[in-house]
Amino acid sequence: MSLLEIRNLGIHFHTENGVVEAVKGISIKLEKGETLAIVGESGSGKSVTGLALTRLLPEPPARYVSGEILLDGRDVLKMKGDELRKLRGKRIAYVFQEPSTSLNPVFTIRSQIAEALKLHRPEVKDLDAEIIKCLDLVGITNPAQRLHDYPHQLSGGMQQRVMIAMALACQPDLLVADEPTTALDVTIQAQIMDQFRDLRSKLHMAVILITHNFGIISNFADKVAVMFRGKIVEYGPTAEVLRNPQHAYTKALIQCIPRLGARQHRLVTIDHAALEAAS
Repeated sequence: MSLLEIRNLGIHFHTENGVVEAVKGISIKLEKGETLAIVGESGSGKSVTGLALTRLLPEPPARYVSGEILLDGRDVLKMKGDELRKLRGKRIAYVFQEPSTSLNPVFTIRSQIAEALKLHRPEVKDLDAEIIKCLDLVGITNPAQRLHDYPHQLSGGMQQRVMIAMALACQPDLLVADEPTTALDVTIQAQIMDQFRDLRSKLHMAVILITHNFGIISNFADKVAVMFRGKIVEYGPTAEVLRNPQHAYTKALIQCIPRLGARQHRLVTIDHAALEAAS
């Protein structure tokens, strides 16, 4: 049995200006310990898909109009409040793109990670020892001295590592990383991606990486799903998709990756109207 299977998922948003079809009948399968990248432009439905895994989308305006989200064979869309609270953080954890808005500025690092531990791992008696272990795991130096720091005392890269530590503290089966490097400079981006690779190997944890950047997935993801306007237009092993893309949108995204030695006077323009007509 797969860890996660999405079958024909459809999500609409009901707004004052009408119905927005954000996700249009997508299907995805993820095995334990596997890494999937969901790639596409802003507005393609990537983040909506990620949030739907634990029903984090506000209902209304969101409505699940079709499909199933099966976690170990159980449909998340049929779960009630208590079941969903146990699922969020414990089975599926998130790392979002802007750590400075995800961390509460008035609480210490210790108190924020401790809250997650108390909720999802009440058997842990020595909270400080477990928090230090988590901070050390994500590469924070002198973790014991960082326990009582506030978020503003940390750099952006350090804040993101704290967010990863908080997600890992509950020992989830699946980590959803939604644009986790967007707000960071290139050097720190590389460090964070290296951290994800290392943690995936050590913990044998499934990962969904949501990104607009094809350039960071080649040495990270086992499979890739390319989303365009709510649909998955290409899906398969990452190496195969990068080597031999079939859909015009996938080809256009790959052409946007900067390459050393390549001489281009301007960025490649993606013709959305032509792609929509071809889809």
